[in-house]
Amino acid sequence: MKVTDKILKEATTDWKIQFFRYVIVGGFSFVVDYGLLFVLTEYAGFHYIVSATLSFIAGLVVNYLLSTRWIFRNSKLSSTTVEFIIYGAIGVVGLVLNNILLYLFTDVLHIHYMISKLITAALVMGCNFVGRRVILFNNDNGNENGN
Repeated sequence: MKVTDKILKEATTDWKIQFFRYVIVGGFSFVVDYGLLFVLTEYAGFHYIVSATLSFIAGLVVNYLLSTRWIFRNSKLSSTTVEFIIYGAIGVVGLVLNNILLYLFTDVLHIHYMISKLITAALVMGCNFVGRRVILFNNDNGNENGN
């Protein structure tokens, strides 16, 4: 077994590998989120908080689809509908945190909204990973150490 297969291909409950994959998926989701935030604010004329909300939701959907296929394959739930609802609920908590921090950095600290988004995304990503891993997905499938 190659190390790259274990890290990139095989199902795993090892939190370090899951977090590595989550960073990659999160990075791709962030590109969707960040790009849409810019387009909706600069070209569609939406207020940055409205744009941030819509772009966050788009990133959430991308993140869910990629995460459940590549990172968290062992759901604690048998229903994908319920799983997505809970995944989304965790995302809503992230969205609220995202918008509060974005507002504070942009309107209170007067940091450009695109830079505020960079800071906010890093903070929210960690919260979402822990929430999703603990609440939704099995941490141990009996085949490897999940520590």
